[in-house]
Amino acid sequence: MYLTFLVILLLLLAVSLVKFAYSVLWVPYKIQAHFMKQGIRGPGYRPMFGNMAEKRRLTAEAQSRRMSLFDHDILQRVVPFYHEWSCEYGETLLYWSGTRPELVIAEAGLIKEILMDTSGLFEKARVEPFVKQLLGNGLPALTAEKWALHKRITSLALNMKQVKGWVPKIVASTVKMLDEWEEKRQGKNEFEVDVHKELHNLSADIISRTIFGSSYEEGKLIFNLQEKQLRLISQAHQALYIPGFRFLPTKMNIERWRVEKKIRASIRATIDTNSRREESSRNLLSLLMCPYKNRDGKDERLDVEEVIDECKTFYFAGKETTANTLTWALLLLSMHQEWQIKAREEVVLVCRDKELPTAEMLGEFKIITMILNETLRLYTPVVALIKQAKKDVKLGDIEIPAKTELVLAFSKAHRDTGIWGVDANKFNPERFMEARNLSAVFFPWSLGPRICVGRSLAMAEMKIVLAMIIRRFSFVVSPTYVHAPINFLTVQPQYGAQILFRKVSK
Repeated sequence: MYLTFLVILLLLLAVSLVKFAYSVLWVPYKIQAHFMKQGIRGPGYRPMFGNMAEKRRLTAEAQSRRMSLFDHDILQRVVPFYHEWSCEYGETLLYWSGTRPELVIAEAGLIKEILMDTSGLFEKARVEPFVKQLLGNGLPALTAEKWALHKRITSLALNMKQVKGWVPKIVASTVKMLDEWEEKRQGKNEFEVDVHKELHNLSADIISRTIFGSSYEEGKLIFNLQEKQLRLISQAHQALYIPGFRFLPTKMNIERWRVEKKIRASIRATIDTNSRREESSRNLLSLLMCPYKNRDGKDERLDVEEVIDECKTFYFAGKETTANTLTWALLLLSMHQEWQIKAREEVVLVCRDKELPTAEMLGEFKIITMILNETLRLYTPVVALIKQAKKDVKLGDIEIPAKTELVLAFSKAHRDTGIWGVDANKFNPERFMEARNLSAVFFPWSLGPRICVGRSLAMAEMKIVLAMIIRRFSFVVSPTYVHAPINFLTVQPQYGAQILFRKVSK
């Protein structure tokens, strides 16, 4: 009996060792050899851990260095591992996240082909549980029919007609912020503002008003909890991902669970409060809760938990994208006074004798739109998007095995000198003045079926906020500002964004 048990135990152990060797050694080295035959190289696979340690080391080294003020070649800081490896191995390269192969695709044409695919060859890559905890199980995390349902409902709730109806709320939030700046000025000719912090508060207020019809003060608890969750998740993201580790009752995991529970409870309470308000029919939350007719004429709707997940996505993605893009736009205009002057002249011309912009003016802000697009090109909020080959597939001349993760390097593609010119790392909004169609090479909102549903709201918010700031103030970079972009899930300034403002005389 004992001998039989021992034999079975040894057999199980042998099978486990064979499976381990197959998945941790044989498969990765086979994939690496497959790509090397095609001329695609990288830093080389290291058993179990891949290149994670080297990524962390290069990121830490990059974040200890500063950049010169007018240097917009930010890849060396936001994706330093790719910057260094691409110099050695080429723009298309292979690296490893643990045992997962990650193939970097930086050619705009190939990125477009992947994003526009509707055949199912390329699917959404697995979202790490820590990231899903931050964004919720909303659109970015969903697939198949669930994704299609959420996409239909969120697209209807965020159409341009609805967005234009929220313009007065965006204006009201911005007026409140600018009036606070006036108080801070205290009659002085010049005063300093960390616009990164201020614009995050402003974006939070705007999202609270458009989602719930409430103010930032009411949504403050949720935003503070989201910020805390972001810090916890960022710490976890830097460490090696070990399957199942998130279920262990470690100090960090317990704190993440506690924060997640409070966030969902706070959003649920706000939903209950919102349902009792008379103005609730005009905000995004009520639109998400409404039933909609599908193609068969049947009602379809999201349940409360699904709405909470979408709110978590909007809270984080909406706030981060708009606040960070506006921060970089103000910094760029602080560095390039000629474009600040052009933008101010346009705002005065468009608004005429009206003090505040209206929804009808959105399409007339041509120069401001060019400035925002150039900002999104140089400081793309999400530097890369990860897809996955569902099965063996050929992309261009590359034979890609199933389950290979494809890192779509948006920020690198946005610096392709063959598309954007030899001055691709310079700030030049005139690139977006030309009549040529840039949609196939410009991916700040992604592209294809999974293009960002909130882009119309984000662009409307950014146009209005930038126009109102430019009309009231002129500004330059403060001597205290340190140019140090980092990728903290989105691209943002490491030490804030200090700008000196002066009141514009009417």
